[in-house]
Amino acid sequence: MVFSSETFLFLFLPAFLILYYLAPFRWRSPLILAGSYLFCGWWRFDFLLLLFMTTLWTYGIGLMIRNNLGTQKAQLWCTIGVVGCLMVLGVFKYLNFFVDSIADLVGTDAAGLGVHWRLILPIGVSFYVFQAISYLVDVTRRDAEATDNFFDFAAFIALFPQLVAGPILRFKDLADQFKSRTHTLQKFADGTALFIVGLAKKVLLADTVAPVADLAFATPDPSLALSWLGAVAYMLQLYFDFSGYSDMAVGLGLMMGFHFIKNFDMPYISRSITEFWRRWHISLSVWLRDYLYIPLGGNRISESRTYINLLLVMVLGGLWHGANGTFLAWGIWHGAWLAMERATGMSKASSTLALLRTLLVVLIGWVAFRAADLDQALDVYAGMIGLHGLTIPMDIALQISRESLMLMAVGIFYCAFEPRINALARQQYFTPKGGVNGDGTLTATTSVVPVLVIAAVGALAIMKLAEASFSPFLYFQF
Repeated sequence: MVFSSETFLFLFLPAFLILYYLAPFRWRSPLILAGSYLFCGWWRFDFLLLLFMTTLWTYGIGLMIRNNLGTQKAQLWCTIGVVGCLMVLGVFKYLNFFVDSIADLVGTDAAGLGVHWRLILPIGVSFYVFQAISYLVDVTRRDAEATDNFFDFAAFIALFPQLVAGPILRFKDLADQFKSRTHTLQKFADGTALFIVGLAKKVLLADTVAPVADLAFATPDPSLALSWLGAVAYMLQLYFDFSGYSDMAVGLGLMMGFHFIKNFDMPYISRSITEFWRRWHISLSVWLRDYLYIPLGGNRISESRTYINLLLVMVLGGLWHGANGTFLAWGIWHGAWLAMERATGMSKASSTLALLRTLLVVLIGWVAFRAADLDQALDVYAGMIGLHGLTIPMDIALQISRESLMLMAVGIFYCAFEPRINALARQQYFTPKGGVNGDGTLTATTSVVPVLVIAAVGALAIMKLAEASFSPFLYFQF
């Protein structure tokens, strides 16, 4: 089940929200847990056991850490817990790769080694394992308290709005919200609006430009024009697909009274790769900083060690996406640029030239990220420098729809002027009729204009969804 499906939009979500708001507050965590397990089990019910066992493992280890705080046993229990969580990732994300690698070394295939099975990656495993690890480390560091309430903790691990593709949450940020949170009509309306915006990004933009990227990467020896067109299409597709999911996740959280962290902040206006990683997949960037970069020593040991740490963290971040040489190359590429920017001061650049350079670096990285293997990535790179000809052959050009090209132009315009678009939207939505609440949040206007605009965008997205084939979110594969 995905957010951009009729089953979720017209069956699961309405039924869940009705039950959620009818239930007393003390029953809402168990209801969230049941709904999240139904959401997760809709695809493969058997993978619920892995999710439950990971939850039970982390919950129990967290209590053991709490009972031994201030002693070496607390650190030992944390290590045991983290290793156990990492083993889940190691088995389901990398075992197939290691079997294939050993088979290649001896000149056969997996079947030749007697391995006649392939592990399927459980949905959301990369995200809920990272959340489990952060909980154990935070409890050990005394940054969070281990909870006795199993239903709250299990609901946090399985929380369906962000289960499949983030943002990566931390229990310490939601613990108080599980104990007490407000549910208002305004918060629900804000969540609905954000959900519709995310749905439109996914259905109207990401899914429409996706065929251009698919065509370019599937074409052997793509020409210069096709390579660049496909690379830009994927750059847009990934952003609108992933940020769209994050918007929908945050919106669903608001409907349920939760405040999740922002996961994207206009990344394609960045003037450096350093700035890019403060704006792209923010929850992963913060996780890597707090649980990898800083424990490795960060920038506290020496300048050369700082560069090594930056490179190592990005390599591990690349491999987190999967056991493939393309992800390793992508991580090395970004890590090398982060180190170089720190060494040269390029991270402080603010010119238009710096913006263009950053976009080019990101684009080159996305080619490796999208490619099925390094050979395909090198084939596209060769096309980008004109080694396979300049123009798009007619038989391939006829496969590119005008709709895709038009929506690519819309996507480029949106990314280029996203700060102004967001400012205009905020100005229209939050007028002088609104104001600042006691908690620092804004009260939205009662103007009908933004409501009509959002309703129109939602209607267009649903109509497009009705005529389109099934298209899962890109980060489901991670």
